[in-house]
Formats: sequence, C-alpha cells, structure tokens
Amino acid sequence: MTLTAIGFDADDTLWHNERFFQHTQAHFAGLLRDHVDAADLETRLHAAEVRNLGLYGFGVKGFTLSMIETAIEVSDGRISARVIAEILEAGREMLRHPVEILPHARETIEALAGDFRIILVTKGDLLDQERKLAASGLGELFDAVEIVSDKTPEVYHSVFRRHASGADQAMMVGNSLKSDVLPMISAGGWGVHVPHDLTWGLEHADPPQDCPRFAELPHLGALAGLIGGLR
Repeated sequence: MTLTAIGFDADDTLWHNERFFQHTQAHFAGLLRDHVDAADLETRLHAAEVRNLGLYGFGVKGFTLSMIETAIEVSDGRISARVIAEILEAGREMLRHPVEILPHARETIEALAGDFRIILVTKGDLLDQERKLAASGLGELFDAVEIVSDKTPEVYHSVFRRHASGADQAMMVGNSLKSDVLPMISAGGWGVHVPHDLTWGLEHADPPQDCPRFAELPHLGALAGLIGGLR
C-alpha cells in the first residue's frame, strides 16, 4: 500500500455546516406558514434546489435564491417584499455565522501532516468557503486548498495529480458518501466516510459493497489508527 496524500472535506467534516441550513429552513417555514404547510414547503424547496444546482451551484447563495423562488411559487406570486427581505437577511446571516470546529479535526490533521500531503477539497461558494477556512484557524495545516464546483472522479484525478502523486495513492475523508467517498473510489483512491448527525438530502447514497478501499469511522480521531493499519 502506497498512500502519499490525504484529502479532507470541509463542511460537516472539519466544521459544522448543515445545522445552519436547517435552522434557516425552519425560519423560512415560519415566514411561509400562511401559504403552505412545512412538509410541502420542504418538498418544494428541495425540488428548487435540485433544479437550480446547475445554475447556482452549491452553497448559501444558491440556497437563498431557491428559497426566494419557492416563496414566490407557493404564494402564487403574492409574497410580500418584507418577506423577501427577511429571506435575504437569513441568507446573509448564514454567511456571517461563526465557524465551529468538529471534535478531533485539528489534532488529526496535525498528526498526519508530517507523513502525507494534506489537501482540503471542498465544494461551494468560493468567498464563503474561503471565509470559513480563514475563520477555522486550520488553513496553515494544508499543503493545498481546492474549492471546486462539484466533486467527481475527474475532479479528484485532477486535484491529486497536481498536488500529490495521483488519486490512486490518495485518500479522501468526508461526511458525504455521494461526494467524498464514491467518486474518490471511482478515481482509484481510498474513500473514508465519517458520518455527521446532519446530512443534506442530496448527499445521501448507499455505501459501496465489498470494496477494499472503503472504510467508515465513528469520528475523525480514528483516522490515524485506520491509516496505521493499512501500512
């Protein structure tokens, strides 16, 4: 086994993220309660997010635009300017929220940094991801940072070819099977799933079966032990 690089996802792997989306979505449901029940609103908002991914990409700004679009749809265009303003402010508040590091994040990266190339691979809005990385205090621990529009086998091939010795000698660690694990395994690397209590619906996927390059860990603190067992 030759492992030369470890990639880390950011949102809900190194710091909390989904909890802020869910909090905002609950506030959104309160704003629209006179027009639609919460369950139907969630379905409509989810459909708008899926529909808009190709236009807006991942992140808070796309989520905010999808909330506005959904509000207009469920109210048949009767939504007030005041409510639209509140939705916009909720989006701005998400972009200002403090960064809360998850347990074991810093010490795990520090423990592995001497032996491997450490690369942050995250998707989403460029400015927001840069803000969170700076606020996290973890930035200096990475040999490279890649903020991408999506995570695919081709993206992983490119990232680990430019910053290390290739995807087949690299590992990707993250909370999303769909984005962090499955495409990395397809690229020839290792995929390590570290589940988070909250996961966006669009990131759900089934784990690979009988795959020697897949592992699931209870928390980031178990990563060094996993890697030691591979050597």
